[in-house]
Amino acid sequence: MKSIATLTMNPTIDASYDVGKVRHTNKMRTDNEHYAPGGGGINVARVFVRLGGNARCYYLSGGATGPALDGLIDLHQLVRTRIPIAGSTRIAADILEHETGKEYRFTPAGPEISEAEWRECLDRVAEADCDVMVMSGSLPPGVPEDFYARATRLLRPRGIEVVLDTSGAALVAGIDAGGLLLVKPSQSELQHYAGRTLDSVGAIGAAAMEIVEAEKARFVTVTMGHEGAVLARAEGPLFLPALKVNAASAVGAGDSFVAAMVHALCRGDGELEAFRRGMAGGSAAVLRAGTDLARAEDIDRLLERVEPL
Repeated sequence: MKSIATLTMNPTIDASYDVGKVRHTNKMRTDNEHYAPGGGGINVARVFVRLGGNARCYYLSGGATGPALDGLIDLHQLVRTRIPIAGSTRIAADILEHETGKEYRFTPAGPEISEAEWRECLDRVAEADCDVMVMSGSLPPGVPEDFYARATRLLRPRGIEVVLDTSGAALVAGIDAGGLLLVKPSQSELQHYAGRTLDSVGAIGAAAMEIVEAEKARFVTVTMGHEGAVLARAEGPLFLPALKVNAASAVGAGDSFVAAMVHALCRGDGELEAFRRGMAGGSAAVLRAGTDLARAEDIDRLLERVEPL
C-alpha cells in the first residue's frame, strides 16, 4: 500500500448543529452539536485512514482557533505537519433545519496568508516523504493562484504522484502545470477550465479527454452531483450513474470520493475499480449527517450497487 500526504491550504473547524426552524433575528437553540477538523485535504486524510491507509496532513493553522484545529486533528489520530500562520483558522457552520430537512452551510473565505507563510508551506511540502500528495481545497487570500502548480513542479521530480481537487484559477493553473496522476473537477469547474458550456455526458467526457490527451493528467474524474460521474483515461471516457440514496448532508462528498478512489489506486487496483470505489465513497458521505464523512462499512455496502465496468 502506497502512503499519501495531503495538503490543506485553507482548513476549517467544521461545526454542525440541528435546529427546529431557521428564523431571522430570533435566538435559535440548537442540538446535536459536533466539531470536526475540515478542509479538502484533511477530509481526504480522515477517510483514507478509515479505509486502512496511512496519511500525513500538511496544513496551515493559526490565531486563537488554530490550537482547536490542531486538537481536533489529534482526536482523529491523524499524523500532522502544521505550518503556523498569524491569521485565525476559519470556522465553517453546517445547519440542518428539521422542519424542512434543508441544510444551510456557511463558509468564510479564510485568513490572509503572507508571502513568508505560503513560501514556508511550499518548502515543507517539497520535503514530504510520501508516494502520493493529494492537494485539495481552496486557496486562502494572499496565496498565489499558481501555488498548486508550484508544488507539483517540486514534487514530480522526486517521483511523488500528485492528485488535485480545487477550483477556479487554482484549478486552471494546476492542470496546465501538468504531471498529475488524477484531477477531480466538478461539472461546473470543468466548464470553467474548458471555457465552454458542458451540458451532456458526451461533452463532459470530451473536455476531460482533452486534459488526458494533452498529458496533463493520467486520469480525470468529473463529478456531476445526483447525475453521476465521468472518468477520462487514455482508453477513453466512461460514465457511472449516481446511486440513489437518502442524503443527510452534502458535506465532504467530493473529498470522500477522492479518498476512496486514491486509496484503491494506492493499493494497486486499476482505475476502473478505483472509479467505482470513488462513486461508493461519495455516496457513503451523504448518508451521514453533518461533517462525519464516508465510513468504510458504508463504502463496502454501496460498492455492490455500483455498476460494473
